[in-house]
Amino acid sequence: MDGFSGTAVIGIGNEFRRDDGVGWAAVALLRQRAAQRRLPPGTVLAQCDGDPGRLLDLWEKAGLVIVVDACFPPSAQPGRTHRWDATGGGAPSPGAPGRHSTHGLGLAEALRLGDALGRGPGRLVVYAVEGTDRSVGLGLTSAVADTVPPLVRRIEGDIARHDASSRDARSGTGPPGVTRRAAFAARRPSA
Repeated sequence: MDGFSGTAVIGIGNEFRRDDGVGWAAVALLRQRAAQRRLPPGTVLAQCDGDPGRLLDLWEKAGLVIVVDACFPPSAQPGRTHRWDATGGGAPSPGAPGRHSTHGLGLAEALRLGDALGRGPGRLVVYAVEGTDRSVGLGLTSAVADTVPPLVRRIEGDIARHDASSRDARSGTGPPGVTRRAAFAARRPSA
């Protein structure tokens, strides 16, 4: 398994910038729910401001990394959620001058840096939630807040499926194949 184990759920954002706090809100709700319904061993729940160095530390050894972040496209539909799974190929594009994130460096740059340093995640799933308000202040807009509980249920499903496939792989009942790191590297475009 090439040293990968467990799951890291990383909420990226800034809780003091309204809808940009959706990643943090999702992780907070996961923590509350985990108190009643335990997550698989090795599951890490983290909130991060998006700094590439901190992201590398959080995801370096995780077999599954789920990132939740806000996005602010020009014609946003608040609360609409996009799911990107690295197994589908491609990679997030680095932000252009008119980027739709509030972070100076984004997830795409962290992924490129991780690949260059050999510190990329195992499998990566990204949930991007469309927001409209990134002004200074606490609290998500109602449309974005309403998205958090169903999003958390989707994330719990991702974690459960990953845990089941990891158990199958450890017991030898999973499909034969290459290591996670090799498979992930094969799917990623070269820098």
